Amino acid sequence: MSKEEHIYNLAIIGAGPAGIATAVEAYIEGVRDIVLLEKDENHNSTIRKYYKDNKRVDKDWKGQKVELDGRIYFMDGTKESTLDFFDEILQKHSVELQTHTEVTSIEKKEDYFEVHTSKGVVKAKYVVVTIGRMGKPNKPSYKIPPSIRKKVNYTLDNCSEGEKILVVGGGDSAIEYAVDLAEKNDVAICYRRGTFRRANPTNQKNIAAAIAHGEVRAILNTNIEGLEEEEGKVKVLFVEKEAELFDRVIYAIGGTTPSGFLASSGIKEKDGKPVYDKNYETNVEGLFVAGDITQESGGSIALGLNQGYYIAKHIVKKGCCKS
Repeated sequence: MSKEEHIYNLAIIGAGPAGIATAVEAYIEGVRDIVLLEKDENHNSTIRKYYKDNKRVDKDWKGQKVELDGRIYFMDGTKESTLDFFDEILQKHSVELQTHTEVTSIEKKEDYFEVHTSKGVVKAKYVVVTIGRMGKPNKPSYKIPPSIRKKVNYTLDNCSEGEKILVVGGGDSAIEYAVDLAEKNDVAICYRRGTFRRANPTNQKNIAAAIAHGEVRAILNTNIEGLEEEEGKVKVLFVEKEAELFDRVIYAIGGTTPSGFLASSGIKEKDGKPVYDKNYETNVEGLFVAGDITQESGGSIALGLNQGYYIAKHIVKKGCCKS
């Protein structure tokens, strides 16, 4: 049978925690011929790109306690130990991982799906969408002049030492970026609210200490109306205070649900989230969603692992082929 004619039992889009859990739990349930489709070069790209080295990774995201129901036993750790953990469970189970494979749409046929990718069409009886929000980070509403685009970032990848940096945002990522960069840079953090209530307790404590010790300058209750270029630097135009020059601006203002992709695949949305039932099955029979796109703020690995477990159990109940 040619590659074009082959029909997988299960195709999973996105190799983050929820995607890996769905694949592994389905394998444990007896399902074979599973493929994980990942647009980046390796699994868990969000953790690799947006988490600083040695960042804590907690099972109870933002203090939300979740009991694990499946067979994957995940514990608190660091960025590195978490990636190692998922490496190990993927190696233990025969799940095909196709990287550098970006999915553009999903088309329902009579008794299978056609998953259209950058490398061609993948056919599968069941499909689970586990793409994250951070794959499409939120960007400011105002335009960024082309001359300073390389100085306006959404991760720490392009940062140097000795720079004057403005971090924009008030969540965990923004705080962690600011505290981490403050070791070797002149850092300010701008947030439209007066406190960092959205962040977890550890990060609230860390940013409070950094501000108190003069390591990070807080610009609170302040909005930004635009950016300009001035003398090779980024001129930040504040609403409530005078403009200021920075070497670099980093936005850490969350991510958005990829509505266009969901709509092109026939998945209905409500209030910015895909519509699904108690088994995480969408309005398209046999097409499921899990992970960050189903969560209010995203980020809970434990919830994603549980969702993968429930989906695997359900597709077997629906009659997905077993070994």
